[in-house]
Amino acid sequence: MRQKIVAGNWKMNNDLEAGKKLALEVLEKSTGSEKAQIVLGTPYIHLTAVAADVAGKNGIEIAAQNCSDKASGAYTGEISASMVKSTGANYVILGHSERREYFSESNELLAAKVDIALENGLTPIFCCGEPLEIREAGTMYEFVKEQLTESLFHLSAEDFAKITIAYEPIWAIGTGKTASSEQAQEMHKELRDHLASKFGQEAADACPILYGGSCKPGNAKELFSQADVDGGLIGGASLNADDFLAIVNAF
Repeated sequence: MRQKIVAGNWKMNNDLEAGKKLALEVLEKSTGSEKAQIVLGTPYIHLTAVAADVAGKNGIEIAAQNCSDKASGAYTGEISASMVKSTGANYVILGHSERREYFSESNELLAAKVDIALENGLTPIFCCGEPLEIREAGTMYEFVKEQLTESLFHLSAEDFAKITIAYEPIWAIGTGKTASSEQAQEMHKELRDHLASKFGQEAADACPILYGGSCKPGNAKELFSQADVDGGLIGGASLNADDFLAIVNAF
């Protein structure tokens, strides 16, 4: 059975004290018997403190929201995968739609980030998804599968087994449009079939594919009931411990 994962992406929210408070609240209100793996994706400044407070307790894991494709050197403002790992984090979110859109991160760059994350013992949560114009043109499957091909298909079977995928329907985030659970399932099934074409059905069936499109307590149960939806990458709702844990327990 595939691992169920609910990962919070705090984005650029919470100062250090607020971040520590939120993480401790998640810890205090969780039981360790939740139905999914909890991952907290914090800003860089929180990683060391939050990992010290909650990592490994009640099964909680910590993620960075990004890392550099470079190992070290004169790259002012960048954070390397080894730095992330040294904080106690075991996950890293790569290729989020905001990184692709605002910082022009390419599939080629993300392939390098995936490689260096794996080299440093981090589990990548690899994000993919299509914008509104691609969805309206009806070419969404080809678009998203290309993201996987160009960033992940160079991996060995052993390394691919360490990857988690997160599908983000960018067109359904902040646009007033809504992705149905059926649309989420259709895309997740397409992606799993595409992964199987490269790595084999057994490997594809073992790969968690999370949904990252405005998942909330009110719609999480329906989304998670879909055969190929293995959890969520949660944005705004992850900033409230009660809402986040309600999603975690929606399976």
